[in-house]
Amino acid sequence: MKTYEIISNTPEETLEFASQLGQLLKPADVLLLEGDLGAGKTTFTKGLASGLEIKRNVSSPTFTIIKEYHGRLPLYHMDVYRLEGSFEDLGFDEYFYGEGVTVVEWAQFIEDQLPSNYLAIYIYHEGQDRRRIVLKPTGTRYEALCKELLDENPGN
Repeated sequence: MKTYEIISNTPEETLEFASQLGQLLKPADVLLLEGDLGAGKTTFTKGLASGLEIKRNVSSPTFTIIKEYHGRLPLYHMDVYRLEGSFEDLGFDEYFYGEGVTVVEWAQFIEDQLPSNYLAIYIYHEGQDRRRIVLKPTGTRYEALCKELLDENPGN
């Protein structure tokens, strides 16, 4: 599958891009979010929440594993870092194939439980506020989603 990239020069641009993506999401969409500490994963998720019409403040689920937010669609924000080496089935299928959108940080730790189709999003530091956002779709749904999203953002 093709890889898509955009450059965000400010946190506000990251929020806006993620909000546009959030507006296009449908039930059972799964996004894998990767990036170093401070790369902007929570900022990106806040933008998604805005696009999903979620009014509540979004924060990292580091200590709770899963945080749920409700808007146009439910948003399930997972940070599965603490599950490294765990082989328990924690019922992720209920989220992945449910009525909401699932965002998974540190997805490599539950790789064997992930659905076969998803959108992987990598956020890289390119300077103090500048970020390179790389979208890697797996499956036709996510390939079409990327094309639709980037048609709305000519020049990126």
